[in-house]
Amino acid sequence: MAVKEILDKRVIDLKMRADNKDEVIRHLAGLLKKAGYVEDLEGYIKDVYLREEEGITGIGGHVAIPHGKSDFVDMVGIAVGRTEKMVEWESYDEEPVDLFFLFAVPSDSDGAKDHLRLIAELAGKLGNEAIMRKLQAASTYEDLLDAFS
Repeated sequence: MAVKEILDKRVIDLKMRADNKDEVIRHLAGLLKKAGYVEDLEGYIKDVYLREEEGITGIGGHVAIPHGKSDFVDMVGIAVGRTEKMVEWESYDEEPVDLFFLFAVPSDSDGAKDHLRLIAELAGKLGNEAIMRKLQAASTYEDLLDAFS
């Protein structure tokens, strides 16, 4: 399973309106719920916040990868969002964020393995300056796919 393989047009919003962390998480989680990835929206959001309490998910370069394993996730997915303006977020470079990858991963052991693989792949790609430029410039689903190619 690769990031590119699970990108789903239904859970991508590159013109997202959100003013703060909670609005970002709720909006992207709502897309996951609507598309059938998440069965209980509030339960899933609670699990994402539990993970947020464990450590920083803003990885730098105006990107955050909030995530959390949850019993309320039916299948692995990644919601992608970009806000029109920067959002305050705990980040390693102490900069605000405008590009978000919200992972939805089941709590079972297979979900945990998928979660680790996907996080590692995404982190590797986000460490590549050329890919980061493509992601920051992406305005369509196809642009995102191209960035991960």
